Amino acid sequence: MPASRSMAALGGIALLGIALTACQEQSSGQIVMRNGARHVETVSNVSVHGCHRIREGVTHVDNYTQDSLLMYVTPDCTVPPGGQSIYLDGVSSDIAVRSNGPWRSFSFASD
Repeated sequence: MPASRSMAALGGIALLGIALTACQEQSSGQIVMRNGARHVETVSNVSVHGCHRIREGVTHVDNYTQDSLLMYVTPDCTVPPGGQSIYLDGVSSDIAVRSNGPWRSFSFASD
């Protein structure tokens, strides 16, 4: 039995909605991390869920995504007593303050 055009269009719209929802699970763009002038790591299209460990401490982050980041000095995205996370807006850069130490992990700020 052939499908009607309206059913085919409805099915196409449903598939597009599913595809767009799946894309929202990842941040589109790159996050470039350096320690001083030395490049440490670049990550692309990272999952927006969970904690992301940086393989070594970084002092400079360029966020080329549309999503905001929270930067941590701990490897597990926790805030040490008396410390704080650093908010880094989408498409921006920041440099770690010497007194805080290098960043060792990041997560995406919830919208």
